[in-house]
Amino acid sequence: MKPNFIAGEWQSATDFIENLNPSDTHDVIGRYAQASAAQLDAALDSAREAQRVWAATGLEARANVLDAVGRELMARSGELGELLSREEGKPRAEGVGEVYRAGQFFTWFAGEVLRQPGDAVASVRAGVDVDVRREPIGVVAVVSPWNFPIATASWKIAPALAFGNAVVWKPANLTPASAVALTEIIARQAIPKGLMSLVMGSGRQVGQRLVEDPRVAAVTFTGSLEVGRGVAAAAVRNLTRVQMEMGSKNALVVMDDADLDLAVSLAVNGAFGGTGQKCTASSRLVVHNRVHDAFVEKLVARTLELKVGHALQAGTQIGPVVSEQQLEANLAYVELAAQEGATRLCGGTRVERETPGYYMEPAVFARTHNAMRINQEEMFAPITCVIRADDFDEAVDIANDTPFGLTAGIVTRSLARASAFRERSRSGCVMVNLATAGTDYHVPFGGTRQSSYGPREQGRYAVEFYTTVKTSYIHAGEAE
Repeated sequence: MKPNFIAGEWQSATDFIENLNPSDTHDVIGRYAQASAAQLDAALDSAREAQRVWAATGLEARANVLDAVGRELMARSGELGELLSREEGKPRAEGVGEVYRAGQFFTWFAGEVLRQPGDAVASVRAGVDVDVRREPIGVVAVVSPWNFPIATASWKIAPALAFGNAVVWKPANLTPASAVALTEIIARQAIPKGLMSLVMGSGRQVGQRLVEDPRVAAVTFTGSLEVGRGVAAAAVRNLTRVQMEMGSKNALVVMDDADLDLAVSLAVNGAFGGTGQKCTASSRLVVHNRVHDAFVEKLVARTLELKVGHALQAGTQIGPVVSEQQLEANLAYVELAAQEGATRLCGGTRVERETPGYYMEPAVFARTHNAMRINQEEMFAPITCVIRADDFDEAVDIANDTPFGLTAGIVTRSLARASAFRERSRSGCVMVNLATAGTDYHVPFGGTRQSSYGPREQGRYAVEFYTTVKTSYIHAGEAE
């Protein structure tokens, strides 16, 4: 049984879950302990003490810790990426890339440790100086998802530690092996006992207690809108700071002047990369009427060429979805699309491979309109829907017409259209001639409306969430 890491020690438990490989359900990756209420209490108590020590630790020592974590992740990206793909289902190349990117988060924030923001300001009063600086907020609860089990956790844990906080991390129960692997790397560093705790368990048993606890100063969460609302409601009772990334319904707009081969490539990568299990996936393709038919023909041809298979097999482009429950939900959306009058052009069925797993052919639907549920609800599936637009203005309106606003993209040769789209898009991230999925690690990430709540993640903007501002007034007295 793989234990939790509580108050600086690896601790087992009486309850556990089995972690199955979605590419081969006969492959049990391991049994993972589920944290008890007493263990969560111990983690929180030790985090408070450790955070005080860590905040007083020299900047260079803190930077060295983060740099060491990042370098080990990058050096071991092949090994750990394979483990990640084995338990989550994304093709091995994507798993390796995710682990490497996680390392970049740590090394980048190692540099931020040494770039401490602050201001020395003259007071309006004679003889008084004003010092404005940022200080750590305290204990940060990290609640991370299964679809990017190492990268998403890293872009939360790295800045939390960089700015002097302690971390209590509850990962998704579907991907515990990745959580244990990352925790092992962090635990080996020269950090105070209890600074970093791993508390695996269900959202109901562990996550809820964690976000409700008054010892937690801030909660950073990535997951569904429904769960996010519950997290916010629980945290607000203690006036706990909250940062959340939730649902999305991203649109890629293809204009009549677009390079169609590029547009199809971006659509396929954005819609089906990671088996469509990305918050940035291109689940809506808004296509200008003049190029609609040609685009759809090319899109279906490319989709049919994609190889669905075992995540660790050479040549696999689409791995399995993460679980039986997720697959059933995906197939329910395929049925819903038919009920709503959409035309299925390819895919959308469960398929068998040499090993038992949760395999599904990527699906393309046409003759859809934006009022359909399949174009308003986040499916988290290898499914994309094509919507016709008569002109640029209609395309922009369709792209904006959802409750969400994480990413949006446009494919066009027109600089004027690209500029207008950037200005009019109601999404937090806008892509021009790029896939909607794919962001850099050193710049802010987040959305608008129901996609995000609270300060941005990543880059220098992360300091807004993980620190609090202190303003000091200093009167030096009269010179003798």
